[in-house]
Amino acid sequence: MDDTNLDMAVEGQSNNPYENMSPRDAANKLFANGNKLESGAKGKFPVGADTQSLLALFTDGTFLVSNTHKFDGRVLSFQSLVRKKGGEINRPIYVSMSLLNSIYSIGEKNASKSASSDDETSNNQMQKNFVDLIYRAADLKVSDIHVIVSDHTTIYFRISGSMQTIVEYDKNWGEAFVRSIFASADISDSNYAQNEFQVGQKLGSTPLRGEKDLYLPENVLSIRLQFNPIAFGTRYLVMRLLYANSSASNDDNLKELGFSDYEDDKLYKMRSFPTGLCIIAGPTGSGKSTTLQRNMIKMLKEKNYELNLITVEDPPEYPIPGARQLPVTNATTEEEKEEAFNLALAAALRSDPDAMMVGEIRTLSSAELTFKAALSGHNVWSTLHANSAPAIINRLLDMGIDAFKLKDAELIRGLLSQRLFKKLCPKCREPIKNHPDHPSYQRILNALGKYGIEQTFIKGAGCQFCGGKGITGRIVASEVVMPDSTFLEKLTSGKKAEAVHYWTNELSGRTLKEDAIEKMLRGIISVDEVERWCGMIDTEAVY
Repeated sequence: MDDTNLDMAVEGQSNNPYENMSPRDAANKLFANGNKLESGAKGKFPVGADTQSLLALFTDGTFLVSNTHKFDGRVLSFQSLVRKKGGEINRPIYVSMSLLNSIYSIGEKNASKSASSDDETSNNQMQKNFVDLIYRAADLKVSDIHVIVSDHTTIYFRISGSMQTIVEYDKNWGEAFVRSIFASADISDSNYAQNEFQVGQKLGSTPLRGEKDLYLPENVLSIRLQFNPIAFGTRYLVMRLLYANSSASNDDNLKELGFSDYEDDKLYKMRSFPTGLCIIAGPTGSGKSTTLQRNMIKMLKEKNYELNLITVEDPPEYPIPGARQLPVTNATTEEEKEEAFNLALAAALRSDPDAMMVGEIRTLSSAELTFKAALSGHNVWSTLHANSAPAIINRLLDMGIDAFKLKDAELIRGLLSQRLFKKLCPKCREPIKNHPDHPSYQRILNALGKYGIEQTFIKGAGCQFCGGKGITGRIVASEVVMPDSTFLEKLTSGKKAEAVHYWTNELSGRTLKEDAIEKMLRGIISVDEVERWCGMIDTEAVY
């Protein structure tokens, strides 16, 4: 806390001019003479619902603080923010929380009454801009859209894993654009708070608010929204686009994603187990959710839809026909989300499931409930953030799962890790043998000999077929472990190198790097992609 903040907190006015008035009368007096609420949703310094019960700032500089939260960090941070941005803020007046509640109640009504037709027109235009942007992104199969509002606004598309600048606007346009997207979300916090982390979701099946004929593209199922405050700027929005499969008859095709016969056979065996836990790992944006969805659809088809598959997801992203998909709802804070997730998971266990899918194992409590489901006679699938298939066990140990559970091969049925690799354009790719000065040329020669040089390609300059990019989408490379007790014993005992050696030699395992190299030698991906995700081509895989 700096000295100014401390002085303001300690020397706040002790004489409260509103203490003998009812909260409603005091609030009306504060709004008199055109005074407006700067900390309200429409103000210059909006705060979230949890902070509204602590403070209120008006355009004339009047600053009210809950008399029980004088030194709350959120109050002090708000003071610093207002002064930094040149706002007017007087010394605090300490008041009751009931007065603050009345202020925001009246403020919301005033804001709705004073919304002008110009504001409505501007918001409608922003919503149209939003839909136009999504249509443009969907045509390019963009996975994420980044909107960064700083001195100016920059919009980026992530296409096949690479960030590309698309367009720039001024700062005011960006702030209005982000606010409009928040308002258009079907699932979000109740109030937009520019200085707080917030999440939301826009569903493709519903129109934008206030625009009955304004829908997202048909192939966009939903958009995950992450709103972040940003240093040296005001807002950073990331939109994750979730697409419907272009062919409904192909919605269970794992080979289409890039899985080879080897991995496809392993996944079939994992689906066939009546009990136990199977986990898919990989970083954010590695395609885990898509793999999990298709795998669950395939499982239902293989069982003739005669099993009760229940999923618990926060939020549900892809439809799984035949499954009962339970959403995690009515949660805003991380604590509430964890509690709601655990309640939904416990409810699923009481709903007579044959198989279960847990969208993601995030916390120890959700991990323990997932293991409980697997221990109680169900086939359970989930995802986890881990660097490799063997690392899944280490991640669960680190989270606090008992080691004896992780040594049980009848409980740990399958471990899968995957990445998405850029596919070379088959029309303009370049043989690496024509580029002996390429940094990887000698490493390929050392590791794979002349055969490797003959079979390896790098990205070309681009052509009409690929739109000048040199790449045509992305493909999965993966590794699948179906562990036995020896492998699990070695891993849980900290003998990771021995476990990996045992897996690749005694269990005929194949690492992600080996799968990637096979795709490289088939001309599907470049050596640059292999070395980007798997390390140098002439070194052993590192776990």
